[in-house]
Amino acid sequence: MRKIFSVSEINRYVKRMFEQDDLLHGVLVRGEVSNCKYHSSGHIYFTLKDASGTLSCVMFAGRRRGLSFRMQEGDQVIVSGEVDVYERSGSYQLYANRIIQDGAGILNAKYEELKRRLEESGMFDEMYKKPVPRYIKTLGVVTAPTGAAVQDIINISLRRDPYLQIILYPAIVQGQEAAASICEGIRRLDEYGVDVIIIGRGGGSLEDLWAFNEEPVAEAVFACSTPIISAVGHETDTVITDYVADLRAPTPSAAAELAVFSYEQFVIDLSHYSDRLTAAMEDQIRALRRNTESLRRELTHLSPSSRIRDRRMYTAQCEEKLALAMERKIRDCRQKADRRERLQSRMDRKLSEAANSMRVYAAKLEQRSPLARLSAGYGYISTREGKAVLSAESVKRGDLLNIQLKDGKIEAEALRVLTDHK
Repeated sequence: MRKIFSVSEINRYVKRMFEQDDLLHGVLVRGEVSNCKYHSSGHIYFTLKDASGTLSCVMFAGRRRGLSFRMQEGDQVIVSGEVDVYERSGSYQLYANRIIQDGAGILNAKYEELKRRLEESGMFDEMYKKPVPRYIKTLGVVTAPTGAAVQDIINISLRRDPYLQIILYPAIVQGQEAAASICEGIRRLDEYGVDVIIIGRGGGSLEDLWAFNEEPVAEAVFACSTPIISAVGHETDTVITDYVADLRAPTPSAAAELAVFSYEQFVIDLSHYSDRLTAAMEDQIRALRRNTESLRRELTHLSPSSRIRDRRMYTAQCEEKLALAMERKIRDCRQKADRRERLQSRMDRKLSEAANSMRVYAAKLEQRSPLARLSAGYGYISTREGKAVLSAESVKRGDLLNIQLKDGKIEAEALRVLTDHK
């Protein structure tokens, strides 16, 4: 009994068949636009048709950068993309990556499609670019053996460095065999071990330069371990190898300028570096001499004989200071002794004078003392409370009085008080 398949299984099987067919990947389709709808999500749904058929197409919003104009009904376009099956509905359609107007030509479409695919694969990424050496000994050139391009490269390279070795691989640069010839030249020179490879040719139309837009050539450039400079056509010409190569030159002449250093300038630079190195060495020698002289002086200063000499000088200075201090001390002591002697003499004189004065004052005091007066018959009268009676008017009849004499005291009573004016 034959196996019965489900709808999903059939759709899945057909989808795998489409995915495995390389022809349906990166396909270019020419047709007229119809049923074109710009969805609010950013997706574009349209149909391509020709005289005998139609093809459903969609360009998702993330791919809109591949459309440089607004599509309208009736436009003649070339669409690049992949044909695949939408498994849910079982229908196939063209998933567009890039759309150009048919007037741009099939070669332009192929160029843009290959450029997009190689860019997405990472072959244009700067991380894979190899630096071109500054000084090279051997230069490999892949170009036509005749023509202005090879002559320009040779003339400029040898003018810049007369000692340079140039290895030319005479490649076919136009026609059906050109791509294979260029790839072979890159492989041979890479195996030979040149320092830099220049690939290129003179200017021409897009068809003339097409060999440098072929995918095998781009892959050969990317896989080469030697740095490659792409120099194809004139400055305005741009080919796929310009993006894949490690360095792009606008012309073959410019490629020679970039690849080969100027020997004359190299000699000038060497002379300049030599002068700078000599000056730096002389500066270093002078600095070392200054440092050596400084160390010599320091060593002399720190030597045992120098230190002993310094100690002797210090000791002599200390002895001199000590002698001076002792002389000042002795002089001060002598001065103090003289001052003490003079002070003692002055004190003795003052004491003598004070003793004499005291004797005079004592005599005078003796004469004026109450006892002396009492001895002469005088007495001291006071009230019983001890208050001195200085006037007769201060005494009243009947007051009790004390009379102090030389040899005793008399207690008396005032019987009558007589004053001088009564």
